[in-house]
Amino acid sequence: MYRTFPLPYLPSSIPYFERIRHLPAPVFLDSGKPASLYGQYDILSADPAAQLSYQNRVTRIRHPASEEQLDGNPFTHLQALFNRYQASCPAPQQSDIKALPFCGGILGYFAYDLGRSLETLPEQTHCDIDLPDMQVGIYSWAVIVNHQHQTAVLLTTPLIDEIQARTILQQLTQDTTELADDFTLSHHFESNMSKADYYASLERINDYIHSGDCYQVNFAQRFSSQYKGDPWHAYKRLREHAPTPYSAYIETANGAILSHSPEQFLEVRDARVTTKPIKGTRPRGNNPALDAQLKLALHDSEKDRAENLMIVDLMRNDISKVCAHGSVRVPKLFAVESYANVHHLVSTITGKLRPDKSPIELLEHSFPGGSITGAPKIRAMEIIEELEPNRRSVYCGSIGYLSFSGQIDTSITIRTLICQNGDIHCWAGGGIVADSEVSEEYQETYDKVNNLLSPLEETIIQQ
Repeated sequence: MYRTFPLPYLPSSIPYFERIRHLPAPVFLDSGKPASLYGQYDILSADPAAQLSYQNRVTRIRHPASEEQLDGNPFTHLQALFNRYQASCPAPQQSDIKALPFCGGILGYFAYDLGRSLETLPEQTHCDIDLPDMQVGIYSWAVIVNHQHQTAVLLTTPLIDEIQARTILQQLTQDTTELADDFTLSHHFESNMSKADYYASLERINDYIHSGDCYQVNFAQRFSSQYKGDPWHAYKRLREHAPTPYSAYIETANGAILSHSPEQFLEVRDARVTTKPIKGTRPRGNNPALDAQLKLALHDSEKDRAENLMIVDLMRNDISKVCAHGSVRVPKLFAVESYANVHHLVSTITGKLRPDKSPIELLEHSFPGGSITGAPKIRAMEIIEELEPNRRSVYCGSIGYLSFSGQIDTSITIRTLICQNGDIHCWAGGGIVADSEVSEEYQETYDKVNNLLSPLEETIIQQ
């Protein structure tokens, strides 16, 4: 049976995560509260009942006493694994549990390069990050924090008994000693391309656009450094400077993922599908008058509206593959949302999931998100592969959950860093269209990530 155990509400869920972080495969889906304006729920868990990873065209499913290796479509294997555990955990009937966004189920990430399992793409970029293209777990319990109602509960599924639940509860209510911040960067971040290389790549994209190959390409540069210490401390530092509603911290055996994304990818709630692509960015002003001016300029920009509309059309087409005929709508077009360092142009697309389709099929048919590829999607991905020096890995993929109740919510992993083997990487990009100004696009990449790079560069110890 499903159980809930009340916990003291904390304005920040960080102490709860630090009490379970020592367990295997910890995940923290972080709404950025109290600083973020948009988030509501935090979801924290660890020690999954099973894990699924996809790497080098092989899907591996690990159970406590066994391991499977499977060929073929990883989304098919993910669906089968979810179905197997959902059979033991049918959707809860208690009203208080049904109201929770997550009732046990899948937590994890889907890397941008998982798209290679769905489409035949060239392999030209250098792959220097050894993370699986998909890493998820079946989580049998979770801490759910509702910042709007200021409540917190431990939810447990039928996969664990009351004794196990009480053990987890005890860990969550024990005080922990806060460790000193031991994260340091060895040197300033460096891009994987020179300014001249960036300009040349945008000229090449411009040629493709004018020759009719594509309408838009999302092009990114990567910033890298080396570090010592604990990536969790880096995440906490960044959280103070970049509170966003789709933040996440994930630890794996291969490395840590630090995501501070403002962008929703796909949500399904009571069969209603929602996606909210971001296209169009302006920096925040250093005074109210300038800030309002920049916000209005973004809202009225014909170039940014055209860029946004291209992706709206792409995402409408993607979700229509699994939505009921005639149900896809665009209730919000070109809304401006403001964050710590930027204004974004955001549109909202909705639809009704067909009864014969699942949220995993929705994810499969929409992956990767159109806002971080371009249009048409496959040709844009081919151009990205040609021009970006390094594979994206988790950047521009997705992080999120699929509950046993059938609800799914995922992010687009922009503003995301990866820590692995002493290296730390962070990306920034933007949608390139026919009338893009190269110098403005170049500056926009820095506007997007300066509030991530600068706080970490403050940790550099001068020799």
